[in-house]
Amino acid sequence: MKNILKATALTAALVCGASAAQAQTPKQPLRIGMTFQELNNPYFVTMKQALEEAAATIGATVVTTDARHDVAKQIGDVEDMIQKKVDILLLNPTDSAGVQSAVRSAKKAGLIVVAVDANAQGPVDSFVGSKNTDAGRLACEYLAKNIGEKGDVAILDGIPVVPILERVKGCREALAKYPGIKVVSTQNGKQERATALTVTENILQANGNLKGIFSVNDGGSMGALAAIEASGKDVKLTSVDGAPEAIKAMQKPGSKFIATTAQYPRDQIRLAIGIALAKKWGANVPAAVPVDVKLIDAEGAKTFSW
Repeated sequence: MKNILKATALTAALVCGASAAQAQTPKQPLRIGMTFQELNNPYFVTMKQALEEAAATIGATVVTTDARHDVAKQIGDVEDMIQKKVDILLLNPTDSAGVQSAVRSAKKAGLIVVAVDANAQGPVDSFVGSKNTDAGRLACEYLAKNIGEKGDVAILDGIPVVPILERVKGCREALAKYPGIKVVSTQNGKQERATALTVTENILQANGNLKGIFSVNDGGSMGALAAIEASGKDVKLTSVDGAPEAIKAMQKPGSKFIATTAQYPRDQIRLAIGIALAKKWGANVPAAVPVDVKLIDAEGAKTFSW
């Protein structure tokens, strides 16, 4: 949280300076474009709401698109925003490497480009995102302690973007501290409930002694939870996000969903806009603004919300 406050203070200072400069040269309303990797996820829907709310407070117009995890579509979405002459591009990449050509096109057209939640290769001006290695580490440390520091564990992986890779890395680092724990399966649940449900059913069937599952996001965890409950097995589940549905599920008596590492999607958007405005009006901005995460267990879930 300390880092969030520091980043917020930095952003506020930069924006104040930028706003003063803007006041000297009135222009047409600022145009902000944001392309999401998907909008079938409460986490990104919350980001979109925060973007619209923040833009309204500064009189900016907003264009948003949903890549539906299709990098070709996302590249096309960025080209469309360039044609619409947006001033700022907030990029939530569905493929950190694959979207590089779109980043270069946007910069060539003079846009400010800030990657949000997941970084992108190419000449982005800044990146705002969670400390995802910490997120995976916290969730899996909690999982390890709650299965008695021993037993078989599975990892429900996701799409190949940096945040997901970092979460799995953090999880593996945490579990490696416990010699009695063995990671017996790592499979891609694609961060989707339906896919995660099927994948988890297969994991449970193939691993009769499974004690725990780490899911890289709450969307996938809800499918995993359904599979665990249907199996009747005592398999503990942890995840990442802090989504409302996950927070609610954790509070049910006897829930197998024991913790999620919460991110702060609204803060990421507010910081990204502030950084982009500061860059647009000439300030030097940090290459990256890491945002703290926090482990939420069943007790903490009683008072947590995005």
